Amino acid sequence: MARTSDAVTRWWRGISLRAKVTGVCVAVLAAGLFGAGIGTTTFLRTALVGNVDTNLRQLAQTDVTSPLLDLETVDGVLETEPTENAAQTDFFVAVYEPTEGELVGTAGGRGAPAPDFPESFPLDRAIASTLAPFNLTSVDGEAEYRATVTVEEVRSTGVLYTQLVAVPLASVNRTIATYLGIYSVIAVITIVAGALLTRLLVTLAFRSLRQVETTATAIAEGDFSIRMTDIAPGTEVGRLKAAINTMLGEVDVAIGQRDATVQQMRRFIGDASHELRTPLVTVRGYAELYRMGAISTEDDVTQSMDRIEKEAIRMGVLVEDLLNLARLDERRDVVIAPVDLRPIARDAALDVRAAAPRRPVTVIDTTAQEPPATTGEVSPAPVSPSGRRRPAPNTSAISRAGATLSLLRRRPRTGSIQTARPSGDAPAGGPPRPSNPVPAPAAPIAPIVLGDENRVRQVVTNLLGNAQRFTAEDSPIELRVGVDPEAALGWIEIVDHGEGVPDQIKEKIFQRFWRADTSRTRETGGTGLGLSIVSAIVEALHGSVGVVDTPGGGATFRVGFPLQKEREAADQRFIQTQPIRRPTADDA
Repeated sequence: MARTSDAVTRWWRGISLRAKVTGVCVAVLAAGLFGAGIGTTTFLRTALVGNVDTNLRQLAQTDVTSPLLDLETVDGVLETEPTENAAQTDFFVAVYEPTEGELVGTAGGRGAPAPDFPESFPLDRAIASTLAPFNLTSVDGEAEYRATVTVEEVRSTGVLYTQLVAVPLASVNRTIATYLGIYSVIAVITIVAGALLTRLLVTLAFRSLRQVETTATAIAEGDFSIRMTDIAPGTEVGRLKAAINTMLGEVDVAIGQRDATVQQMRRFIGDASHELRTPLVTVRGYAELYRMGAISTEDDVTQSMDRIEKEAIRMGVLVEDLLNLARLDERRDVVIAPVDLRPIARDAALDVRAAAPRRPVTVIDTTAQEPPATTGEVSPAPVSPSGRRRPAPNTSAISRAGATLSLLRRRPRTGSIQTARPSGDAPAGGPPRPSNPVPAPAAPIAPIVLGDENRVRQVVTNLLGNAQRFTAEDSPIELRVGVDPEAALGWIEIVDHGEGVPDQIKEKIFQRFWRADTSRTRETGGTGLGLSIVSAIVEALHGSVGVVDTPGGGATFRVGFPLQKEREAADQRFIQTQPIRRPTADDA
């Protein structure tokens, strides 16, 4: 049984959808016509037999026996004889004597087979079933009759007898047969026409699915550019086509992004391999020279060791940058907390000043309401919300040099102090910069953002390193700190006055291993990962970064981070940042 069911299932699955739909529709149509034929035939036969019964009752209530049979009573026994020259009739008559109810005579019929009359029909039974039609058949069982009985009286003697009148149903059967023949022909024609019409409609309806099939085949072969046409939004197939087109568009975009990612990854791997191979080749070359005896003097050994050390350091920096990018890609080691951008800018300026004493570095706090007295010295340590003074870092060496350079300068938001603001549009990917001064709010907004302090410091350090690398040693650098209330961003700008960044490469400088000038030496050109790390960190902290031209020449990098909300500036004057104590001259 299970094998038969499996075979039927396999057979059904092997039939095309078009054939299935056509077959099911034709089967339903045939079943409907068959049921209608049975119902109408039954109703028609019932109606025709009802007409016969009505005529039969009318006929039985008349004297139909006398014209066909002569009735006589001999010694109280009813006897019958056929009437001479009796007329031929379509009906049959049977007479039963009243005592025992035995059949005593029959007559009628036009040569048709006589009904199989009952052998007896008692008078009491006849009285009980008077004019109630019932069925009779011929002796051979081929002919059908409708019969009924009445109780009649012999006129000459007054003796009662049972009269049975039977009417053949041949005319009814002929009518039913004719109707069935006509109905069958019409049903067959209807089924054939329905099958052809259904096949045509299914073919027209599935013609659109043929396009879907063709498209799916093309997709399987790798062509994702093909699209559906002749879309009717009101139909199921039309909605299917629209959905497939949407899916293909998304798949095409995803594949394009995947291909771009693969190409970028291949380029990244190739660049990383090249960058790592270069210092390794240098180290290996010096090792082979030493092994071959080409490096023999003390000066040569010292020079070789110095070169090996530099290449090892550069390789270590490159590996560390790659690890940082990997961690940022995995969103690891990112701790979101309130961060004050002002101490970060101050510390970064101190670091640059310590590393390059000849370079002027200025920090501008655009959120300050009143500028402090310009003394050329580092500002005192800020006071925390609890009123306790934060310890100032030991910067005596830098303080002694502060007479020549200002490391921290504040300016009012609405004052008349001129600041260099880039012209043109806002940096690509960065927050918008209003062209007109924004009126100062009633309460100042501190540049306290939500981010990871170590990551924010790394961003500022990388941008400052980039500015130092591509500008002269005595070229000034400015760090601006501010807020954008409309965009709810706190920002830091690193402004240099070097060569600047051409417009055509401003979108490329944040790519990995990309250098603005491939002819730069490796000592000044870097690894090409600094700005990539900046972009990755800013993205991980839900911020923005961009670059515009500095008026008069140079580049201005702006990084923005989401502001901390629902904090009063007076309560959050400064947030304790990492207390990193830097070495000074007094520690030596």
